[in-house]
Amino acid sequence: MNDGWQFWIDRGGTFTDVVGFSPDGQFEIVKMLSECPERYEDAAVAGIATILGLPPEVRPPEGKIASVRMGTTVATNALLERKGAKTLLIINHGFADLLAIGHQARPRLFDFNIRKAFPFYDGVEEVTARIDAAGNILTPLDEAAACAFLAARQAVGFEAVAIALIHAWKFPALEARLAQLAREAGFVQVSVSHGVSPLVGLTPRAATTVADAYLSPVLRRYVDCVSNALRSVPLSFMQSSGGLVDAALFQGKDAILSGPAGGVVGAARTAEAAGFAKVIGFDMGGTSTDVCLYAGAFERVFDSTVAGVDLRVPMMAINTVAAGGGSILHFSGARLHVGPDSAGADPGPACYRRGGPLTITDANVMVGKIQAQHFPAIFGPNGDQTLDADVVTVKFAALAEAIEKATGIRRAPRAIAENFLSIAVSNM
Repeated sequence: MNDGWQFWIDRGGTFTDVVGFSPDGQFEIVKMLSECPERYEDAAVAGIATILGLPPEVRPPEGKIASVRMGTTVATNALLERKGAKTLLIINHGFADLLAIGHQARPRLFDFNIRKAFPFYDGVEEVTARIDAAGNILTPLDEAAACAFLAARQAVGFEAVAIALIHAWKFPALEARLAQLAREAGFVQVSVSHGVSPLVGLTPRAATTVADAYLSPVLRRYVDCVSNALRSVPLSFMQSSGGLVDAALFQGKDAILSGPAGGVVGAARTAEAAGFAKVIGFDMGGTSTDVCLYAGAFERVFDSTVAGVDLRVPMMAINTVAAGGGSILHFSGARLHVGPDSAGADPGPACYRRGGPLTITDANVMVGKIQAQHFPAIFGPNGDQTLDADVVTVKFAALAEAIEKATGIRRAPRAIAENFLSIAVSNM
């Protein structure tokens, strides 16, 4: 007998899966839409309440719960869809374009149309302050100038600050002072490179620091929402490296592959239970698709590129791409393309009965690969209806007319859905 319920949760961009283990040793499983604001504030908390036999909008009683462990794609999806916080990068004078230049790698050398993955900070400020390799101050910090640009940036909506200075991995005094000034200016999220990635190499250190600043506010809002609902219940999150960490210590840089890392562990343990020592994992979610390899041991990397962003943090060796069931289908007037934006759970794909756009899930419904009667009945205003196949048919017919009007070519709605699926498969 256990002292209370234990919950294990996978919070994806579209669906949240909650597994409950009761004090008498029984498993209960529920699937929730990750976003359903008219019925509940948070899907993970609502799933716990549902398993406990409570309405989804009711806060679960903490005395009945022993622990909650979660993996989440909140940071993953924010990175893939470029929906993080408005971030300011502070760097040494003359290095404003460092991350745009990068390390000069040419991963697609023979492409005719090379598209660079530009940094996702929204502004850069250079400081003349400089420390040499021995820790000597060559140029002191102009605090008045720093306070002036911090106040100006904060006034126009910047939410996070990333600070990365030369030699700060060993001599962090200037970064620490700038961080103090940033907090005094009103910035809640301040990431410093000597704390995020304290290693030699300004380019990867700065890129990782920006990623942490960019993602942490989004992640913190979600973690605080769950923590406040569960109150004193022990809450831990899966990190990209495959280990658990207390909710209070969960950071953006460690959350990028939180959900997928849990999938790697689950795939490996499931394969071993079935007698297989080697397995390839393929996880197509609502927003992203993740692929991993397990050959008897967990593979981890310390330098990786996720969604075009170079990162230097320990994480599971996973390839992730912005192509999932919720990836939105677009017709630009001349061509079809898929994503990288996702419909998520709110409004979700058109078939979710929430007025959403056409997505990969809808294309699969259109061609019959997804059959509405086999999906859980969790859609509609009351969360008790299955997928709406009729609206998918109507929307693909309208899209076929739009394509014919723009190109003069008449194509069957089903054929258009097949074409979108081919594009998504190619992306993956």
